[in-house]
Amino acid sequence: MWNKEVIRELSDRLVEAQRPIRILDAVKWDDSIRSVFFDDQCKEQPRVDRTYYENRPLGFNPAEKRREFLDLERDIQSKLGVFSPIGKLMRRMCREYRAVVTMLEYRGLRDFSEISSELYGSSGDVFHEGDPTVADLGAMMAEMLQGFERSELGQEEPRTISCEDSVQILQSKLDNYFQDPEHRVRVIVSDGIIADSAAGSDYIKLRKDSFFNERDLRLLEVHEGWVHVATTFNGACQQVCSFLSKGPPSSTVTQEGLAMFMELITFSCHRQRVHRITNRVRAVQLAEQGATFLDVFGFFRDQGFDEGTSYDQTTRVFRGSTPTNGPFTKDLSYSRGFVLLYQFVELAVRKGKLKLLPLLFAGKTTLEDIPVLAYLLDEGLITSPRYLPPHFADMNGLAAWMCFSNFLNHLDMRRNEADWML
Repeated sequence: MWNKEVIRELSDRLVEAQRPIRILDAVKWDDSIRSVFFDDQCKEQPRVDRTYYENRPLGFNPAEKRREFLDLERDIQSKLGVFSPIGKLMRRMCREYRAVVTMLEYRGLRDFSEISSELYGSSGDVFHEGDPTVADLGAMMAEMLQGFERSELGQEEPRTISCEDSVQILQSKLDNYFQDPEHRVRVIVSDGIIADSAAGSDYIKLRKDSFFNERDLRLLEVHEGWVHVATTFNGACQQVCSFLSKGPPSSTVTQEGLAMFMELITFSCHRQRVHRITNRVRAVQLAEQGATFLDVFGFFRDQGFDEGTSYDQTTRVFRGSTPTNGPFTKDLSYSRGFVLLYQFVELAVRKGKLKLLPLLFAGKTTLEDIPVLAYLLDEGLITSPRYLPPHFADMNGLAAWMCFSNFLNHLDMRRNEADWML
């Protein structure tokens, strides 16, 4: 019989230990870097070096934080046992967080990028021996997008909805989804973010001077609301395994993959969105091959982006690093995570294990932990997710779609192309 009090105590310690670790805050570049870059006519590398990061305190002592996670890992093993499934899961999380701490300690050094690749993956990773790499996925998607650009799909829907109106529209959509008063999502106007939007545990920010269209708002509803915010709420509802409300980098890959999956099955995704995701993969690959900030900035401009957007996209690649020390590879999570998530869903449908799929929303989950979470659900240590998208609440449509998809994957498209002379 499980001692739920012990598990909850260890789980709460894990949540508390990771609390001061704010990865994106620790690696971001402030507005002064952007201003100087444009003052230099976009011809000089941004002035970011090791000293820049040393002047931005992490908010915790790296050595002490690593010791805290190591002590917790030992306590988990001591109290839950070496072979405990939940113990193994929590100990792996401790190890990941220790690696995160070290990565942030090495901001501005080559080691930062190398540890980033260990946590989030590399563009050269393959899913199995002989499979295409993540970079190959980016190249294939880019080739297909060229065909779309020659068609009517190339016309981008204009953004005419003001930030203030977008807040009201998106708030109404999310209020309809999150109907529990305890779990209200706030959509707010912000002038302190670089991107058009940003999401937190219970809020979504829209940049004050931005304009949106219906596609943008639908995508934010599905990606940020139905997935990222919902999994945070669902994790917070766990009475024993409270650690599911937070997640290390391995859960980031799964969560971004799940969010991309939802974008696609709700037809919320669009060509411009795929273009951005694909270009980020290609940009990370370039940086891994030695390209500098200016090189990658030029790549984005060559893709048709204006200088402001090119700067923002390139900054995503080099944040935490320097203009010449390799990339922060987190942006691979979208493509890499989607491929892994798709394969998992397809396999669950094929094997008749649909009951596993809602557990993807039980909190900040990781694909490799889903079988363990199923066991914990049976043992009464976790509860089913409160908030589930309709496609996962009733999986008849999803199962049918994946069954046909499995068959279609075995067809030779080259022969079809010859048959139809396309």
